[in-house]
Amino acid sequence: AMRYHGHQFRTYNPDLGDGRGFLAAQLREAPGAQAASDGALPGRLLDLGTKGSGTTPWSRTADGRLTLKGGVREVLAAEMLEAQGVPTSRAFSLIETGEALERGDEPSPTRSAVLVRLSHSHIRFGTFQRAAYFGRADMVETLVEHARSLYHPQVAVGDTPGFLAAVVAASARLTARWVAAGFVHGVLNTDNLNVTGESFDYGPWRFLPSYEPGFTAAYFDHSGLYAFARQPEAVFWALTQLGGALKLAADAGALTEALNGFGPAYIRGLRAAFLDRLGVRSLGEAADQRLLDSTLALLRETGEAARWEPLFHDWYGGFASSARALAGPRASLYQSKAFADFRFSLFEHEPDRPERLESPVFARPEPEEMLIDEVEAIWAAIAEADDWAPFHDKLARLAATRAARA
Repeated sequence: AMRYHGHQFRTYNPDLGDGRGFLAAQLREAPGAQAASDGALPGRLLDLGTKGSGTTPWSRTADGRLTLKGGVREVLAAEMLEAQGVPTSRAFSLIETGEALERGDEPSPTRSAVLVRLSHSHIRFGTFQRAAYFGRADMVETLVEHARSLYHPQVAVGDTPGFLAAVVAASARLTARWVAAGFVHGVLNTDNLNVTGESFDYGPWRFLPSYEPGFTAAYFDHSGLYAFARQPEAVFWALTQLGGALKLAADAGALTEALNGFGPAYIRGLRAAFLDRLGVRSLGEAADQRLLDSTLALLRETGEAARWEPLFHDWYGGFASSARALAGPRASLYQSKAFADFRFSLFEHEPDRPERLESPVFARPEPEEMLIDEVEAIWAAIAEADDWAPFHDKLARLAATRAARA
């Protein structure tokens, strides 16, 4: 069970750690394994970490357990993100324990489970913050070298600013992919972000129903600190806290330079993510930016009428999907000035492997979404009738979506 500190809603908390799970094992991906969704090469280290396996030295007053509903939600979120090409931890297994749990924020008693999670790292920004909190430059240096050698071996030994730059780049790419997926993490504290740039430890996550910059996932996020459109700001702020912790081991100016790479990397990542979501090839920075801007403008204008996900389903493959989109259930929405600008920008770009449109996934009028009503319906079937069919059916459809876009 790992010990760490962290800023929670920008308030520093030195009393954190793995309170209901531990790192159970590590393994390496097979050399011939398929590259991960984040584009990294195979052969990387993988963590098997538990969640809900009981109390640890860092549980404080909690019982160390996970509700079955919480486990089901995490499986669904991870599989949806994986299907959309977002770097994420994934569920290796979900095991119901038969215990009854009392929870103040949901009907109780409720069912209990242990989730075993696959992630490339559980080393958090807050792990470094703890070392810096105690003024332990030696511990910071040891942590940097450990994380560098395992997760960012392209960085030279002893190059702490280079290590930070690698984490900045991975975090910028992750944030861009979240935005393109319409994903709202919910709780972007520094103990919920790791050094490999993967989604994990998201609590009250949501996917956008439609374009809404101020949309929040957590009912307790009263100020909108972690709202959809503020996620890049939140991740950058967390990175500055990581940079502050690394000052014990490196020059502040060099660390600042590494942090300054976030903005450009995020914008590049956002352009690339939207190209991927629309299934078209890059045409250069200017044309790609026009497509990004016009896509967001169309999503903003159509609002609830279009929802977020269907636009990317209807127009996947660019002009190769024209007949399909204009004969689909949202054809009437594709008549506006904003759509004309989007169409012009989209049709400039060549379809990327248009043969993918032959998948049955694109013959369906509606895309796979993960909106809260569907999540609650999947859980209701389990809770009320122990009916897991909707859950397994959803996972199968998400796997088909992922395969269609691969």
